[in-house]
Amino acid sequence: MQDQSADVAIIGAGTAAMNARRAVEKAGGTPLMIESGHYGTMCARVGCMPSKLLIAAADAAHEVATAAQFGIEVGTGWRVDGPKVLARVRAERDRFVGGVLRQIDALPDEQLLQGHARFVSPTMLQVDDHTRVTARAIVIATGSTPFIPAPFDAIREHVLISDDIFELTDLPRSLAVIGTGIIGLELGQAMQRLGVATTFFGRSDRLGHLTDPAIGEVVGTILKDTLDLRLNTTIADATVVDDGIRLRCVDADGGEYEETFEQVLVAAGRKPNVAHLDLANSGLHLSARGLPDWNASTAQCGDAAVFMAGDVTDYRPLLHEASDEGRIAGANAMAYPDIIDHERRTPLAIAFTDPQMALVGKTYAELGDPLHQDCIEIGEVSFARQGRAAVMGRAAGLLRVYGDRDSCTVIGAELFGPRAEHLAHLLAWIVHERVPLPRVLEMPVYHPVLEEGLRTALRDLARKLKVTERCREEDFARGPGD
Repeated sequence: MQDQSADVAIIGAGTAAMNARRAVEKAGGTPLMIESGHYGTMCARVGCMPSKLLIAAADAAHEVATAAQFGIEVGTGWRVDGPKVLARVRAERDRFVGGVLRQIDALPDEQLLQGHARFVSPTMLQVDDHTRVTARAIVIATGSTPFIPAPFDAIREHVLISDDIFELTDLPRSLAVIGTGIIGLELGQAMQRLGVATTFFGRSDRLGHLTDPAIGEVVGTILKDTLDLRLNTTIADATVVDDGIRLRCVDADGGEYEETFEQVLVAAGRKPNVAHLDLANSGLHLSARGLPDWNASTAQCGDAAVFMAGDVTDYRPLLHEASDEGRIAGANAMAYPDIIDHERRTPLAIAFTDPQMALVGKTYAELGDPLHQDCIEIGEVSFARQGRAAVMGRAAGLLRVYGDRDSCTVIGAELFGPRAEHLAHLLAWIVHERVPLPRVLEMPVYHPVLEEGLRTALRDLARKLKVTERCREEDFARGPGD
């Protein structure tokens, strides 16, 4: 048995862990990263990047399939080459992973330790059966793993999860997607556009992560026209058969039916990787889910010298949030017990469906039904009537912005529409900087662009907030894109 010491021991080697390591080193400390599996981030290996590569291929196929709306006749001679599509996904994925691995390879050997870590005490870890690590503080950055619900846990080796789908060598003929959250919708819609007969199963009628009921209604209307959705449906049983997997389904009315699919993708959410850490030995108070109390501003668990960062927190499981949490955790782990609060960035979440979905700042749900809040107003624009969206053949969707009457600022937004990823960033910057709405409306907007739709929603909000002179709208010339 070897003994090793460090200022901060970091369990994990993903985005949060790497940023925690940098923060420790920046503060003059000695970090030690402990990893039990593959080095590299989930984003590059099985998450953000490979999924967007698959979606990019699907978007290209969709552009060809819908070219007739612009008077372009493609004919029937084109096809999707499944093996080539997936080979490109893997090749580009491996390039991204290679970049991360080169960063790992550049680290000193004494800062890396391979093996599974578990707590022996609040400041001591046992790594496999070969090393005992003592540290002044510990950062848990172990990420998350897909949740496999019953009855699929019994046939796990026969079903796909998001970690597996990019290893396919060809596209299946048919696919059942279990779950209608972001992961399920993104991957399932991509597969459907690549020619796979795809069916979505959801336990409720919710699609994606939006909380505004007005936008949710639009989402349902649009996606039901293009996707095979079986909402409010429970999977009672899953059986491996000769030609795939047979599902026994129970619909909202209690009716049962069976369908067989060549492949099943289980996208029913993710769970924090804490089961094998022996957290009970850390001295932390644990919830029924086995998670410790955690402060998002300090990354500290309770009042101990233990910190958490990244998807394992189950707070905002997004790469940029993991990056921030790693930095905060590393800095406070080095400073312990003199930790400080860190300001978190304005929440920003985007789903790369088509149309895209986005949440910015305070959501409708977090505001507690803004329609019944005297200090909150809502501005909106429909992309069904927006000029640039119509030009692009993407005239569908809805944007709603939430404004605070007292400060005359935008405090949040939800969006389902074309290229929402770009509009969402503009909104996030506006919310983060607390820019007064009149000042926002002074900013230049070109014509014709989708940003004119954003301006329309902001002008609608300004009209509803115009209750004091300091919240007066500066009304510049209007154009055909408004």
